[in-house]
Order: sequence, then C-alpha cells, then structure tokens
Amino acid sequence: MKSAVEQLLESLDLEPLEANLFRGRSLQVGWQRIFGGQVIGQAVAAAARTVADRAIHSLHAYFLRPGDPSHPIVYEVDRIRDGGSFTTRRVLAIQKGEPIFSMAASYHKAEAGLTHQIAMPDVPGPDDLPSEADLRERYLAEAPENVRRYWMRPRPIELRPVDFRHYVSREPLEPTQFVWLRATGRLPDDPSVHAAVLAYASDTTLLDTSLFAHGRSVFDHDLRLASLDHAMWFHAPFRADDWLLYAQDSPVTGAGRGFNRGTLFDRAGRLVASAVQEGVIRQVRQS
Repeated sequence: MKSAVEQLLESLDLEPLEANLFRGRSLQVGWQRIFGGQVIGQAVAAAARTVADRAIHSLHAYFLRPGDPSHPIVYEVDRIRDGGSFTTRRVLAIQKGEPIFSMAASYHKAEAGLTHQIAMPDVPGPDDLPSEADLRERYLAEAPENVRRYWMRPRPIELRPVDFRHYVSREPLEPTQFVWLRATGRLPDDPSVHAAVLAYASDTTLLDTSLFAHGRSVFDHDLRLASLDHAMWFHAPFRADDWLLYAQDSPVTGAGRGFNRGTLFDRAGRLVASAVQEGVIRQVRQS
C-alpha cells in the first residue's frame, strides 16, 4: 500500500491533456469536500509545467466553490507574460464545468540584492517536542472522537505543535501558534515539487489560528469554516521534507471572517516563505 506522501506526490503529478491543460485527482481522505491545500498545490504544479528556469516567488488564490473529491479537477494555465526577469501565470481550476479556484502566480529569475529578515521565534525545536506517536499516547485518550480520528489517520505532512492545549480544551488562548511541519517521506529534489508540497501544507493549520482567542477549534460541530483566499511568498530555497517552523497569528476576526498570517523558517532560522489567509467562520445552530 502506498504511503500518504507517495499518494500526495501522485496527486501533484498532473496528467497533461492539451497544451496548458492538466487534470488532477483528489486524495481520498474521507472528507466531503476537497482540502484547499490540495487545490493550491496542484495549481502550483500546473503552473510550474509551463515555466522553465525560474522559481515561484508568489501566489494569490481565491476559493470560489467547494470541490468534490469524487471528480477530477481540470487546471487551465494562462501564460500571461514571460518577461526578462519575471514570469506570470494564471491558473483556473474547473470541476463539473464550473470554476472552483483561481490563482495568479509569479516566477522570478535568480538575482542578488539587499538582504535582511526577522528572527525566528525562540521556541523548542522539533526534536524537543513529542512526535505524533507520542501525542497519540499522551493526549488523545482524553480528546474528542473527531480529534482522535484526525491525528490517527496517515497524513503526508507530519505536525509537531509547540503547544497542544488548543486541541484538548476550550481555554481561550493568544491567537498565535507555532507548529513544526515536514513531509512524512523523502521528496524529489525538484524545487517545484517542494513548492507545491509546502503550498499544500500551508493550508493545514492557518485558519485554525482565528479560533484560539475564542477557545474553539475546527473540530467543533457548530462551526462552519472555509478558506476564502490564500497568498504565499517564497523567499529562499528550502526542502519541504525537512522540518520547517510555521509561526502563525490572527490579528483580527470579525464579520464572519478570520484573518491569519504565517511565516515559515527552516531549522537554521532562515525565513523561507510567508502565507496569509482569510476564511469564513460561521456559527450554526445545531438541530
């Protein structure tokens, strides 16, 4: 049986249909709708098929409709511009004849320039934190059933939260979280694959940060959450199969939306990527 990370890589290996047209299959993880990170990752993979010798440096995406995991997704790439230093692509994801996602991505030719970055937060490293196996043994016996199911199923991305309280209590917390993440298996050396995998992983915990201040979580049955838009910037080369610290915060939540920011650092403290996301957060009555 293929591992979860092997299945993720297969989902990112899109089938070419025509020039600038690709088809992707969904990971079958038992959800009623497609995980947003999968669509972002596949759109990044589709755009990369049309760009040579340049690395992605930014993407800006909108989720338009829920995706159905039982149907394939067609990705249409528009080659907007091939400039001297920058390349621009637009990707439209189509399912059942309707657009479900759109993304603009920009690629940049490598060049030197002024350099600075903020410092990585001072938090425990991944080797000083419980592994997922340790978390299951320590915390999950007392966790709600839906939380246990989430942490027990095989996943392509391993998570090591610095603070696990959010998953097992309703204590209001500061709207910040720090999570170490990495792919659960070795990835090919192609940088475009690592960009697509990190794009996939960046959607895993980001919107959840909006709920920390309210003592709530994505597992609460009376909440309906959905990503509205997602943006990323890639600052430096990285490997998505080595540990990256995802430092996340939520400056504001209101009007049925939560706004979240994230920065990703490698173990050497280098800032390699940033992400921003806004999502719908609605409280619904239970029948």
